[in-house]
Amino acid sequence: MAALKKFLLRWEAVLVLVLLLVNIFNTMSSPYYLSVTGLLDATRDFMDKSFIVFPMAMIILMGEIDISVGATIALSSVIMGVAYNAGAGIPMVAAILLALLVGTVCGLINGLLLTRFKELSPMIVTLSTMTIYRGIAYIILKDQAAGKFPSWFQKFGWGTVGPVPYVLIVFVVLAVIFTVILNKTKLGRRIYAIGSNRTASIFSGIKVDQIRILAYTLAGFMSGLTAIFLTSRMSSTRPNIGYMYELDIISMVVLGGISTSGGKGRLAGALISIFVIGYLKYGLGLNNISSQILMIVIGLLLIISVLTPNLVARFKRKSSVRKSHRQSLSGS
Repeated sequence: MAALKKFLLRWEAVLVLVLLLVNIFNTMSSPYYLSVTGLLDATRDFMDKSFIVFPMAMIILMGEIDISVGATIALSSVIMGVAYNAGAGIPMVAAILLALLVGTVCGLINGLLLTRFKELSPMIVTLSTMTIYRGIAYIILKDQAAGKFPSWFQKFGWGTVGPVPYVLIVFVVLAVIFTVILNKTKLGRRIYAIGSNRTASIFSGIKVDQIRILAYTLAGFMSGLTAIFLTSRMSSTRPNIGYMYELDIISMVVLGGISTSGGKGRLAGALISIFVIGYLKYGLGLNNISSQILMIVIGLLLIISVLTPNLVARFKRKSSVRKSHRQSLSGS
């Protein structure tokens, strides 16, 4: 009973309720929504970007941010497509590995810049690299598209095991791995410590710079992985692929209750918010509701997710003050 009460007081319980309401609304507004096959197929539209939610959660827990992930997806995808179609005899498997390598290098560059030039903020650095990575993608491919991938490559984006898409299976595996990392390992505890008090973490012997580099490199690697699944689903690549993905990814993390100031939040909330935003988009799409309405709804949810912890903390402070005041009066 105590465990249930504790869960109900968490932000994750609110997200579960929101997810339930989203599904009820979608079911009532569209006769095509409530279908196991349809719900599983819908995950293809948002599950690939969820790969980046995991390292992004680590970065935001440290009080930082990475807004270059969408551009990293584009550069990884473009280089993979051009490498395979260049006529140099590069096999598709090598092109896929190249996409992962490009994404990893892009993330590593972000981490190295931030640890070597500590006076620069993560927002400024990743904004700059976002422009650079996307610009390189446009220089390579201009306004053209690259495609003609082998038929087996499409299985990344469209393949299934029974009714379950490959992308959902990969997501579940990654969710388990990162949940264990953040909740059960020294690395996870150190990430929370860095977000809570970086100076204290440095003096306690935590290798802060190495952990930061690792987190940004993981974000780059996951961007490369996302590029593979997204390109497979689209059957081609363009320089504008993955455009604005970073906003969706950051929204999922923040809506999940992970504080942008660092040190607070749980990955479980971010996992639930992936499905809240994903199925909200899917349901509104079935009802032909404009994307502007969706942006308004998500914006309101983000404001609520940011305000709620502050309001709760303010309420607790006032309650504590009133309790202390009553105790002082009774003591006198």
